[in-house]
Amino acid sequence: MILANTQTQMRKGILEYCILSILNSKKEAYPSEILDTLKEAKLIVVEGTLYPLLTRLKNMELLQYRWEESSSGPPRKYYALTKISHAFLEELSETWKELNIAVTKITEKN
Repeated sequence: MILANTQTQMRKGILEYCILSILNSKKEAYPSEILDTLKEAKLIVVEGTLYPLLTRLKNMELLQYRWEESSSGPPRKYYALTKISHAFLEELSETWKELNIAVTKITEKN
């Protein structure tokens, strides 16, 4: 139980960075496309985790969205980065690189 909780916390810590990176590479995406991309990378996330995070990022003005009519159901909300999120993503990328180097140095010594 303790291991699962720690693993969950580690994943949550990098989820914002991953979502912003996905949207940076795709330009815009529907939430199910984001979930599929995360799943392909073996970072399993459920809708109940993704939607509140997308809302929080939107409220932080790091995401914007547009509605698009769908022929197979209700309109879809497509998310994209904002102008300020590009600089935010660059900072997160730098932080990730620094953390990765530090953790690799520590774990390789063991």
